[in-house]
Amino acid sequence: MYVIIVGGGRVGLNLSQSLIREGINVTIIESEYSKSEEIAEQTDAMVIHGDATSIQVLEDADINDADVFVAATGKDSINLLASVLCQNYENVTKIIARVNDLAHVNAFKKVGIDITVSPESTVAAYLERVITRPKVADLIVLGRGTTELLDLRIENSQLYGKPVLEYSPTENYIVCAVYEDGELVIPQKDTVFHQNQKISVLSKADYVKEVTKFFAP
Repeated sequence: MYVIIVGGGRVGLNLSQSLIREGINVTIIESEYSKSEEIAEQTDAMVIHGDATSIQVLEDADINDADVFVAATGKDSINLLASVLCQNYENVTKIIARVNDLAHVNAFKKVGIDITVSPESTVAAYLERVITRPKVADLIVLGRGTTELLDLRIENSQLYGKPVLEYSPTENYIVCAVYEDGELVIPQKDTVFHQNQKISVLSKADYVKEVTKFFAP
């Protein structure tokens, strides 16, 4: 996977370091020259000095090879424009924009961009989850980050038609709900898994990858 991050501030830098630990290739685009040199010394990501709202700069960052684009600057105008430009590249399967001012959320929604609205202290960690867990439809971090509530789709054919309660609860997770015809159902003895069925799983945070791999390999 190849990820381009716009903005080398705390969010962009922390995100790049998290993704690199996952073995993901990362390039950071930073508009301030001095900062670009500074972050180049703090991360193994490739760092490009330039304006991400410039098509030439995006192409210098190999946007044609990118799978995910993250606009994480502190300026919504830059995040919005850079994200819109990326919509022209079909290879970019996920575009994520940091929204700093809640008043601007509708502007991002209107152009069809995935949005992350979070406190700066948690946004990098949340973005890392969104990028590295593509099978997770939605994710909520509970408590002090020790537990996560996941929405997944059943893609493991070995589970089709099998009773939910045969596989849940375990010491690491519990399937707390399944969805049938759009309705939430609390698993009973006769509740079974179906292909592409949406389920909600409460999991220990350090077991999320295993849970995702089991239900949606």
